[in-house]
Amino acid sequence: MIGIRFSKAYVTLLLLFGSFIVLAMSPSAFSVEEKSLLQPTYVGSLQCKPCHTTEYENFVRYAKKSRSYRSIERLEKGLSSNDLEKCYACHTTGYGTPGGFVSVEKTPHLRNAGCEVCHGPGSVHVEDKLRVSITRLPTLQLCYTCHTSERIRAFRFTPLIHGGGH
Repeated sequence: MIGIRFSKAYVTLLLLFGSFIVLAMSPSAFSVEEKSLLQPTYVGSLQCKPCHTTEYENFVRYAKKSRSYRSIERLEKGLSSNDLEKCYACHTTGYGTPGGFVSVEKTPHLRNAGCEVCHGPGSVHVEDKLRVSITRLPTLQLCYTCHTSERIRAFRFTPLIHGGGH
């Protein structure tokens, strides 16, 4: 079978402008590399550091979420596998989504809730360095995915966008 091949610039252009052509084409028409450009994947916070050193250092130093897997490690012996999976959703990066956390053995770079929890999967941005290929200014509404009203009271939640994590 002969696949259709596009340049990275063309694929990025299609991605950025949401072209209906990409949506109408069969996924099998793209190579593995091109598919990863069409659907951003998680790369881990360490990939952010070369270009965003200050932000990365502040995140690692001040954000509790940069060490969030420790909470799971402290409690996992007493948790059922079902309860453990509930923890993964908020304490790791991308759990339950394509390319997200699977296990410490398979995806150690996604074991904590990292930069991509707020800014989205970073594979395209790491490749093209364009501001439009990453969520630059996450909203507080995104925080409420994990930080529900009862969790806010229990954990004294201060969102990084207000708490100096950047």
